[in-house]
Amino acid sequence: MKKFALVVIPFLGILVCFSSCDGQPLKSGVSTNPRSHETEGGIKWMSFEQAIASSGQNPKKIFIDIYTDWCGWCKRMDQTTFREDSVILYMNDNYYNVKLNAETRDTITFKDMQFKYAPQYKANELAVSLLNGKMGYPSYVILDEGFTMLTQPVQSYLSKDNLMPILQFFGEKIYLEKSWEQYQTEIKGPQAKE
Repeated sequence: MKKFALVVIPFLGILVCFSSCDGQPLKSGVSTNPRSHETEGGIKWMSFEQAIASSGQNPKKIFIDIYTDWCGWCKRMDQTTFREDSVILYMNDNYYNVKLNAETRDTITFKDMQFKYAPQYKANELAVSLLNGKMGYPSYVILDEGFTMLTQPVQSYLSKDNLMPILQFFGEKIYLEKSWEQYQTEIKGPQAKE
């Protein structure tokens, strides 16, 4: 029963938080230590807490890159896709961009809930909640301005050509008018129907 509570309660809590948050700044000063290798003119990465606080003041969607220090594909994303000019420009214009180390042992406070390190997952409860317990890296989640999850977690290395349609689908609110499948068919053109 204790294991069940450790897994379900954080997950339910995050869903409640994402659907009812008012964007107030976090009470905790704990940082999730976004990687500090940002180059001049690169993606403006921030911690989860900073993104929530920023969106509370100036609403914007939040793109969360969930990574680990040992993940080779995470490092490859940083060295390739996240350095593409079009990706940098689009992400900075349309999202608050978060680097969340899934294995952080810091306690993250969000809407009076504390997300701690969960040894059975070897990850922080926030990462476990965002990924629905399916721990794979790199993973990406997008939240809307009210902190509602817009995507199921996307887990994979993504090239610019794979990432940009996802960013645009949510960034331009296409998801309000079309399904992902319809959008993919449109952007791929006639060859997608073959």
